[in-house]
Amino acid sequence: MTSLDVGPVASVAGRVKDAISRVIVGKEEAIELAIVALLCEGHVLIEDVPGIGKTMLAKALARSLGCSFQRIQFTPDLLPSDITGVSVFNQKTADFEFRPGPVLSQVVLADEINRATPRAQAALLEVMEERQITVDGRTLLVPRPFLVLATQNPIELEGTFPLPEAQLDRFLLRLRLGYPDEDEEHQILRRFRQESPLEALAPIVSSEELAAMQHLCRDVYIAQDVEDYLVRLVRATRDHPAVELGGSPRASLALYRCAQALAAARERPYVIPDDVKLLAPCVLTHRLILSPQTHLRGRSKETIVEEVISSVPVPVEN
Repeated sequence: MTSLDVGPVASVAGRVKDAISRVIVGKEEAIELAIVALLCEGHVLIEDVPGIGKTMLAKALARSLGCSFQRIQFTPDLLPSDITGVSVFNQKTADFEFRPGPVLSQVVLADEINRATPRAQAALLEVMEERQITVDGRTLLVPRPFLVLATQNPIELEGTFPLPEAQLDRFLLRLRLGYPDEDEEHQILRRFRQESPLEALAPIVSSEELAAMQHLCRDVYIAQDVEDYLVRLVRATRDHPAVELGGSPRASLALYRCAQALAAARERPYVIPDDVKLLAPCVLTHRLILSPQTHLRGRSKETIVEEVISSVPVPVEN
């Protein structure tokens, strides 16, 4: 067992959570999972119906960080150069000058990402995985830490372009907020009565501190039986009869790192099976491809993941 001190990680995670909670009413689990992705330097897909607070959550998280921030509004006429940047001829110097796009920031909000064409969506593939862009034969590194927060509406399909599997697999987590209950809705009305509390948010952690915490999270201890449980969960998605394409090794690594970050955020220097069990739906669901027969029977990815979790035995302490 490790003697790792994760107190600083838990302290900052708690302060960021408190700051975001001043804007987002309830949804504590979704906020905590967004912070977990932040500690893993992983990308987040926030998927839900309009008006739930998807963009508000992304902006609140970005404002809590002392990092550069850019928002990209994805529309059908968006071009890849609008994301990565473009070279412009300067008549005074008789040379081409590169004008960087919004993706060369530390936190990028890709709002309504499924409204852009596949060509524009593909501009994010390289940068999400390799933290670099290639423009006009030149490779440019993005500033670290780098995080893409994307939102999409899964209900309204007219005029949208579903994200390809390769891009979905690059999102560390998929979050859903859901409707607030009656008491939370009253709190929303009172909280936003005069002005948005989002404007009052101040940075909680600098990019240097965040990078140090991300490095610290990777030292969180995972026992062999917990690691075996994690691997069996991911492999079970590949063997499920309703699944055509299960979780990849990237999914296993994502679940591993998320479990480490969640343990650190909860001030534990070690991972327990419940960490893995809590994170599995958010890490695995969006990565699965169901068989056509499963679609015809009306079964959802969420149901399949629940079946997988219930079928894999949880390790217990001897």
